[in-house]
Amino acid sequence: MTLYIGREASKLWKRICAETATEINLLLDNWKYVLAGLFFQYIHGLAAHGVHYLHRPGPTLQDLGYFLLPELGQDKAYISEMVFTFVFLSFALVRLFLDLHPFIFKSKKIYTVLVWCRVLAFLVASQILRIITFYSTQLPGPNYHCREGSKLARLPKPSNVQEVLLINFPQGVVYGCGDLIFSSHMIFTLVFVLTYQKYGTRRCIKQCAWLLAIIQSLLIVASRKHYTVDIAVAWYTVNLVVFFVNKKLPELPDRSNGNSPVLLPLSTKDKDSKTKEENHKLLNGNSVDHADWP
Repeated sequence: MTLYIGREASKLWKRICAETATEINLLLDNWKYVLAGLFFQYIHGLAAHGVHYLHRPGPTLQDLGYFLLPELGQDKAYISEMVFTFVFLSFALVRLFLDLHPFIFKSKKIYTVLVWCRVLAFLVASQILRIITFYSTQLPGPNYHCREGSKLARLPKPSNVQEVLLINFPQGVVYGCGDLIFSSHMIFTLVFVLTYQKYGTRRCIKQCAWLLAIIQSLLIVASRKHYTVDIAVAWYTVNLVVFFVNKKLPELPDRSNGNSPVLLPLSTKDKDSKTKEENHKLLNGNSVDHADWP
């Protein structure tokens, strides 16, 4: 029994080392794309903050959603943010589980670094369209702090460049106005849901994710953070962006069938074929010696 546990622990450690080394190699190959995607998140925040200087409060526009959905009120507007935070953290936790998946069930369908490169590509493409849209036409914000009479509805002109670059954090992030069409919350929500829809394995989680996306849409309108058009445009724009980006990007290698090429951490070029085969089997969730498994 002790020998079996020791043998299994050795295999698990080899699998952990092989997985970690492979993901690091992929990150070294794709770090420019990851860094560019993360940096653009700051650019997107900077653009959304910049439009606040152009925002002019005015009467709230007529909106079908405002007639159909009861207003949550300023004291309950946080409910929408709670749902979004849950969706955001849930995706992160699901990704964490998928990263640990090969260490638990000896199988892994996709590579973590490649998935995040694709997610960042979806986000950047959608956010570029969003920046172009909300700078084209500034609408009076329907949020409570964006309405006429609120001191936060208009920002005074920045006194220095640093004030703009730091986005008046955290007030500039929480109390933004003018970046309406289309909803940034829905960009993140739909990108996460669509990603799990394609690469996830649990049908019940997929169904719950789409249900949460619908609930999130209704809560955003009910909390008066966006007009209904902001949500509607987000729904079809993000789906179209994901569809076309997927068409342009090469499909992710599916490791579940054991036939996909794997970037192995080889220290020398004269590794024998047996070592390569063992690493390949470890990374694809197969035991090196099938006789070792009960």
